[in-house]
Amino acid sequence: MSAFIVKMTSGARHDLRGIHAYIAGNDSREKADYVARSILRVIETFKELPMRGVHPPELLEIGNRNYREVFFKPYRVLYTVRENTAYVALIADGRRDMHSLLSSRILER
Repeated sequence: MSAFIVKMTSGARHDLRGIHAYIAGNDSREKADYVARSILRVIETFKELPMRGVHPPELLEIGNRNYREVFFKPYRVLYTVRENTAYVALIADGRRDMHSLLSSRILER
């Protein structure tokens, strides 16, 4: 099996920058760098194991099995796999109101 391609949507890139900025502003730049690098390492695993994530329960409730998620607690990385590409759609703090966030970012498509 050949490696998959991983692409981040502009929304996911914006999410990661926002997480980094928040941590840097409220904790330290070193902690922000660590979290951002760790999230990127999780995303890189999709190249070899794109189906490793679970279906988000909020989407399963409505019968949507198009997305999967993995965690770097408390952050959730939501992505979809099409053909040989994993598309990262959302990176969010899991303590947020995920129903609203998913409604506005995932289900509006």
